[in-house]
Amino acid sequence: MVVVSSQTPRAAASRPAPPAPPLEPAGPTNPVQRLGEYVFDAVAGIGGMAVFTIQTFGWMFRRPPRWGVIVPSLYNIGVLSMPVVALTGTFIGMVLAIQTYTQFESMQMETKLGGVINIALVKELGPVLAATMLAGRVGSSMAAELGTMRVTEQIDALIALGTNPIRYLVVPRFLACVLLIPLLTLMADFMGVIGGAFVCTQLLGVDSYHYWMHSRASVTYLDLFIGIFKSIFFGAAIALIGCHRGFHSAAGAEGVGRAATESFVLTFIAILAIDFVLGWCWNIIYFSLYPVERGFF
Repeated sequence: MVVVSSQTPRAAASRPAPPAPPLEPAGPTNPVQRLGEYVFDAVAGIGGMAVFTIQTFGWMFRRPPRWGVIVPSLYNIGVLSMPVVALTGTFIGMVLAIQTYTQFESMQMETKLGGVINIALVKELGPVLAATMLAGRVGSSMAAELGTMRVTEQIDALIALGTNPIRYLVVPRFLACVLLIPLLTLMADFMGVIGGAFVCTQLLGVDSYHYWMHSRASVTYLDLFIGIFKSIFFGAAIALIGCHRGFHSAAGAEGVGRAATESFVLTFIAILAIDFVLGWCWNIIYFSLYPVERGFF
């Protein structure tokens, strides 16, 4: 038996449609929920960065890349960065000389400018500012390049061909940064010393003999060593953060640009944090090995 509905088609069409369900908000609206989301994202990012670092070190010691793969990274990171690092170091020394001369000249201590300028260069300003320039040039470039490869599915193609992308793309860049950034830091220190000496002795009229005498008495090999030692960690941070941001780039040109920006910002924060931690630890170790009497004078 077939049951026929008593409603005509016109009456059924004239009935109002049921109301649509309310749309859920795209993201958390509660401030507490937003804070929790930021905390979870930060923890997930730190965990992803730790896993990425472990994988990089694992492939570096398990199967080191061939020399032919490392050479292009050495050229791009080392040779092409020499002009900007040299200019940065030179102007650091020149600016330090100009800014400190007035104070020292008022105390009749202008001949001691060499010691102050050079020790500030080799311990702090040279390594930090050279690493900052390299983070802008090298780190952002690596993030943009790997981000483009991620968006265009070139990294997925490497995986499909049986090649580990971390071993082929990340390890050569990491080794190039760790090996060459200490040498670039030495160049920045040297150019800064020359720039500061030129301004002090040629433009400001400081006696060159006493300038270099106080420089030699103030700067030791340990001061040079700690600057180079810091730069190794700076280079590792530049390579790891830049490659990590590129590997996890979002789709599209906007995602690649955001990855390059995040790479520079995070690397700059990491450089400052590493500099603080290593400087603190170095002072503890140094004063425990070479105790000195501390006072006001």
